[in-house]
Amino acid sequence: MKPKTIPEETIGRLFLYLRALLCLAREGKETVSSQKLAEACHVKPTIIRKDFSYFGEFGTRGVGYDVNQLIQEIRHILNLDNLMKAALIGVGNIGMALLNYTGFEEEGFKITVAFDNNRDKIGKKINNVPIEDVAHLESMLQTQGIQLGIIAVPESAASEIAQRLAQGGVKAILSFAPCQLITSDNIQIACVDLATEMARLVYYL
Repeated sequence: MKPKTIPEETIGRLFLYLRALLCLAREGKETVSSQKLAEACHVKPTIIRKDFSYFGEFGTRGVGYDVNQLIQEIRHILNLDNLMKAALIGVGNIGMALLNYTGFEEEGFKITVAFDNNRDKIGKKINNVPIEDVAHLESMLQTQGIQLGIIAVPESAASEIAQRLAQGGVKAILSFAPCQLITSDNIQIACVDLATEMARLVYYL
């Protein structure tokens, strides 16, 4: 049987569903209807049911979805069963905030090591994450088998760091630097431009 082609929009919404379900689990909710889940994710219930239909039957008519079971099902679909190790490059204001955030493990990854070139920071730990010399970036990435890199350095250094992450074996990069990164074609890159997002909000205001 030919495998189903899953629309990218469906995969994108699964992350929204997962986030909403994690919030419900923290609130102690055991079940949720497609209507309530749709309201939390700002989509139509029919879209949720269609998205889930690609992967099987998860809910029970008249009862809804088991929250914890659905979390596990979506984690499996998104390949989040095993915690992925991530490396943070740049321990400035954004980097410090990321290291002190405790919710990443719920999303399927954990920052296990950070890198910086500031001698006053190297050798210290933040939230049990060691800060290493960025000069050792490539070798430590390979030694620890890290495939996800987070760039939180100034824009002028972002491209070089992206290239070094690629050389160290990283397969995906999340960048907080507002610039276009160029690496090999087999590396997934997502950019978070905080200034642009703020400007977008100002426009709608």
